[in-house]
Order: sequence, then C-alpha cells, then structure tokens
Amino acid sequence: MLKQQHQLFVGLLAVVDGVVVASASFAAWAVRRSTIERTWWPESWEHPPKEALVLYTVPVALLCLRWFGLYRPRRDRSLANEVVQVFKASLATMLAVLAVLYATDSSVFRGVYEPLHLWGLTLDAGRVQLGALTVLLPVMLSVHRVAFRVGVRVLRRRGWNQRHVAVIGCGRLGQIVAHTLERNSWTGIQVAYFISHQDKTRRTECVDRPVRGGLADLDAIIREHKPDAVYVALPGSRAACLSQVLTALDKHPVDVRIVPDVSPRYVAQSMSVNELDGMPILSYRETPHHGLGGLTKRALDVLGAVAALLIFGVPMLAVAGLVRLSGPGPIIFKQRRVSIGGQTFDIYKFRTMYHVADEAAAEPGGPRWTERDDPRVTPIGRWLRKTSLDELPQLFNVLTGDMSLVGPRPERPELIERFREDWRGYMLRQHVKAGMTGWAQVNGHRGQTSLKKRLQYDLFYVKNWSVGFDLKILWLTLFRGFVHRNAH
Repeated sequence: MLKQQHQLFVGLLAVVDGVVVASASFAAWAVRRSTIERTWWPESWEHPPKEALVLYTVPVALLCLRWFGLYRPRRDRSLANEVVQVFKASLATMLAVLAVLYATDSSVFRGVYEPLHLWGLTLDAGRVQLGALTVLLPVMLSVHRVAFRVGVRVLRRRGWNQRHVAVIGCGRLGQIVAHTLERNSWTGIQVAYFISHQDKTRRTECVDRPVRGGLADLDAIIREHKPDAVYVALPGSRAACLSQVLTALDKHPVDVRIVPDVSPRYVAQSMSVNELDGMPILSYRETPHHGLGGLTKRALDVLGAVAALLIFGVPMLAVAGLVRLSGPGPIIFKQRRVSIGGQTFDIYKFRTMYHVADEAAAEPGGPRWTERDDPRVTPIGRWLRKTSLDELPQLFNVLTGDMSLVGPRPERPELIERFREDWRGYMLRQHVKAGMTGWAQVNGHRGQTSLKKRLQYDLFYVKNWSVGFDLKILWLTLFRGFVHRNAH
C-alpha cells in the first residue's frame, strides 16, 4: 500500500520555496535602490511590494518549479540534477515574468532617479533589478534546496521517512540494487525482501534479506507483503520474462521501476530515466498524485466539497425526508468500496432500494450492478438515481479523504477480485483516489455500459491527470453528470 506520503514534505517545500523567491525579489529590489537610488531603505513603504515584483515572481516561480518536476518525490534524484533543474526553472521564471510585465505593467521600472553610467553602459532601475534577480533567484533557491535535501537525508539515515520496496531478481543485478540502495541510505529506500527471477526457488535469503518465492508466486507475494514500490532487476538471461512480470504487477497499485541490465543509452526514451550512484533506473509507472499534485488536488477537493455542501445542503435535507417516507430502513446507505492503493472505505449514499436486513438475500447469486428497472429500487430511489442526487452524501467521503471529487468510480471489493484477472490494467484505476465523477461518467459510460470502454476512459484519466483536467470534468459534470439516459 502506498504511503500517503510526501505531501507534508512537499507542502513545506513549496511554502519555503515561496519565501525564498520572495526574499530573492526583495534582495534584487534592494540592489536596485542601493545602486540607482543610493539608498536601500525606502522613504515610504507604500509601493515597495509592487516594485519588488513579489506578486509576479512567487506564483510564476512555483509553477515553473512544478513544471520542471521539482515537486515530484524522486528519492533517487542526485543533488546535482536537482540544482540543474532549479537553474532551468529560474530561467523560465525570469522569461515568464518579463513577458507578464511587458504585457501588463512595465511601469514598475520607471524610476525617478538618474540611471547609472558604468563602463560605458547605461543601467536604469529595471535592468539593475532584473539582472540582480536573475543571479539571486537560482543561487538562493539552489542553496535552500541543497540544505533541505541534506536535512531530509539526515532524517532518513536515522530511520525517518522510510519507504520499503521489493526487488524482483536475486542475481547480480538484483544484488547491485540492494547494495546501491543500502549504500545511499539518504534515499530512505529500504529493501524489504526479494522475489527470485526463477519461477520457483529454494533460496530463502539474498543479501541478508528474505527471498519470499519465485515469479510463479509473484501475485500472492505482493498481495501478502504489500511494498511501497517494486524494483524489477531481471538478469539479461531472463529478459523475456519482463512482459510477464509487468502484466502481473498491473494487478497491484504499486509504483514500478525497472533497473535495466544495459547501458542507459539503450533505454527507450518514453520512460523517465534516472541514475543513482551510477545505477540507471527506469520509472515505468508512478502515481500522478505524488507531491504537489496530490496536495493541490486535495485542496480542490476540500474547497469543492465545502462549496457543494453549502449549495446542496437544503436539497439534501429534503431528499433525506423523501427517503424516510419511502419505507423502513436507514436514510444513508453504507457499502464497502475500494479507493487508492486498494484501501477500503464505507461509501455513503441515500438509500434507493427497499431495505433488506440480509445482504445475501438482497443479492442472490452474488454481488452485481443495479439493472435498468431493477425491482429492488424504490420509486423515489429510481428518481434519485436518474438525477444522481443519491450520490450527494459522498461529499462527506471527499471531506474525510476517502474519495476525491474527480476520479474513477469506486468499485466493490468482490467485483474487483473478479475483474482484476479478466481485465488487464483494471487495477491501475487504484493508482488514484476514487471519485464522485470521472472522465468515463461525463462521457456517458455509467450504468450498464461497456466495461471495456469505461476502463479505457478511466486509464486515460490516470495517465493524463492534471488539475486542469479535473476542473474540465467538474465543469462537464454540471451538464452531463447529473441526468443521463444511462443513469438508473
């Protein structure tokens, strides 16, 4: 099960990044005043925040840092690589700020003092300030980032913020992975156990870690001993098994990384390639909600759920009264569902069916989806289903963090056990939180529609997630998500 996980560090990192960017902006403004205006202390504090460009640089810099992947939790990223990305993000920030100022408000650079003449150059206030900011921004961000990473590494070496992984492959390559991770304890990645690259094995130990079994037992091992991530380190002689291994891992919502037994220059460029102490690592699959993305999505969920409860609060009370009049039984129906990482939770809905104390009697023949004109549904329940008003109590699931406003619809554990074997990639839906609405739903794939099509839309969402995509789905939900011919 994925640990939830990094958001505290990422949130703290984003806050400190913003403070550092603001500090660099004020420092550049101070350089401007001390060189052009001959004093760094202003006579009035009425305009400095505008002249210091903080309102421009902070949001633009945070967006650029995210764009260059500096809020993704890559424990195996080297410090040198991070500094390079910081310099790239800083350059992009300066170009974006210049574009914004040119298009909106270049007046912030119009000084009342004479320009500075130096070595035949005429330096006005704007050029001095931007030049200073161009130097200070990457330097200060790099120093802060290095200090932050060093601090986190010290904590990890002392046993904090650990991540436990499984290594598939007991050969030379698998042992190199274990030794490399052990030697680089600052990553906080601990090898919990090995899975042999052979189908069956009598080996019980490798590099002082237990060997849980072979590839034939892969599915059962991952289910019983859930790691945070899996490192696939198959020797070249077993390279043909890679497809089989990845197919088996598709049934489990874990991060998967491939350590190739080849030089990095031969690696397919469609994957994210990183290097840890000379060992190339391929990022085959990662949840898109790590880091700042997950923090942003959670903020959107909380704000959206609170706003929706304020809007639908009175209608929900009216619906509760109608459900009470529909017959005996609870107003709120609870049922076990599965969300991110295979975690189960109780989903809340307004009861739409006649109350039956025995669930087995209510569903003879085992769990199944509700059918059109299902006799178990009450007249009021049928109207609630067609208008999707029965789903409104799930706003409380969103507030508690069990669900998101947007994501694949949560499924029942019994049905997941059935689908995971029959539909390849079905378990990838659990790489993100389950949602009240989703890309499949706004495209009409709900009720008794094609499971294959629904899965295709859900996987497209997982692979292409962004906050903008979520906002688009929420907007479409207003027109397509409530009333639909396939809702029943």
